[in-house]
Amino acid sequence: MPLDRLFRCFSSLRLTVALLVLGMVLVFLGTMAQVSMGLYRAQNEFFRSFFVYWGPPGAAWRIPVFPGGYLLGVLMLINLVAAHWRYFRPDWRKSGIVLIHAGLVLLLLGQFATDLLSVESTLHLREGEAKNYSEVDRRVELAITDVTDPGHDRVVAIPQSVLQRSGEVRLADLPFTVRVLHFFPNAMVSARPAGATGPPPATQGFGPQVQLTPLPHVTEMGKRDVPAAIVELLTPAGSLGTWVVSEYIGQPQTVTVSNRTFTLAMRLQRIYKPWTIQLLEFRHDRYPGTEIPKNFSSRILLTDPRNGTRREVLIYMNNPLRYGGETYYQASYDPDDQGTVLQVVRNPSWLTPYIACLLVSVGLVLQFSIHLFRFTTRSAQP
Repeated sequence: MPLDRLFRCFSSLRLTVALLVLGMVLVFLGTMAQVSMGLYRAQNEFFRSFFVYWGPPGAAWRIPVFPGGYLLGVLMLINLVAAHWRYFRPDWRKSGIVLIHAGLVLLLLGQFATDLLSVESTLHLREGEAKNYSEVDRRVELAITDVTDPGHDRVVAIPQSVLQRSGEVRLADLPFTVRVLHFFPNAMVSARPAGATGPPPATQGFGPQVQLTPLPHVTEMGKRDVPAAIVELLTPAGSLGTWVVSEYIGQPQTVTVSNRTFTLAMRLQRIYKPWTIQLLEFRHDRYPGTEIPKNFSSRILLTDPRNGTRREVLIYMNNPLRYGGETYYQASYDPDDQGTVLQVVRNPSWLTPYIACLLVSVGLVLQFSIHLFRFTTRSAQP
C-alpha cells in the first residue's frame, strides 16, 4: 500500500539519521554564511526558511538547493510522532519514553512558536530620561503627528511592511491619503550639491534641498539598513506635493491641511507600553587600573499607573527584569557611560524550553528507575 510505505518511510530510523546529518550540515553552512551575509540575514535565509536558495550574483532568480531550518524541523517532528506511533505499545514500563518523546515534541513546537511570536526591541535611555516605548532595531515606520493642539499630539504610524508594498494608504484619522511612490530598503539622504542637474527627489519639505542615493543591503554586524521613501499626500482637492522621508532627515517636516498641522518623520518602529521606565543611574565598573569591563548595570524606576506600581529595579548581566510579559536585559551602554541600552524581548512561549527539558529529564530518570527496579528484583530472586 502506498500509504503504508509512506508511513514506514516517515517513521524509519534512516530518516532520523539523515535529518540529523542534514541539520548539522545546515548549522555549518549557516554559520559560515554569517561572514558574508551577516547574522540576521543568515538566520532568515538558512534557519527561518523552508529552503535555502541560490542564484548567480546579480540575477533576479534563485532556486532551492538545500532544506531550510523550518523544513527540517517539520520533518523531524513528523518522524518523531510517526516512529512513536509505529513502535510504541501501551505499557507502564515505557512511561519514561512517552515523557521523553513528549518533551522533544514540545521543544520543537516551542522553538517554532518562538520564531513566529517573539519580538525583540531595544530601550535606549539616558540618565534621568523616561520612556514608555521601545524600538525595533531593523524596522522603521512613517510617523504622521497631528500637532495642532499644543498640549496633545496624535500620532498615526505606517509600518515598514506597508510602506514597502507602495500604493495608497488611507487612514481614518488623517484628512489626506498617503501614496508611497518609491520605497528604498537602504538609502543615503544628503545635502543636494550646488549646481546639481536633474529634478530633486521631492517637491515639498526638505525634498528640494537633498539628494537620495540608493545603497546595497548592509550585512555587517553592528550596522543596519536605513530605509527611505518618497511619499505623496492626496486630498479630495488634489495633490499636496511629494516628500522624502528618512532617518537621515533629523527634523520633522510640516504640512497644513484643513487648518490642522501635521509633521512627517521616518523613525524606528516603536512598541508602546502602558508603563514607564526611567533610568536613575547607570554604572560601568572596571577592574582597578585597567579599562577591562567588570560589570555594567542600570538602576531604573518602573511606574505603572494601571496598578499603582512604582519600584526601583537593578538590571545587570544575568539579572533581567521581567514585567508585563516582557524581559529587559542589560545589552549595551553609551560610550560616555551616561546612557544604557536594554534589550526588550516579548516571547509568549518562553516557558516551553524549560518544560520540555523538565519532561525529558523526568522521563530519563523514570525510565532508568524502572529498569533498575526490574533488574534488582530479578537479581534478588533465587
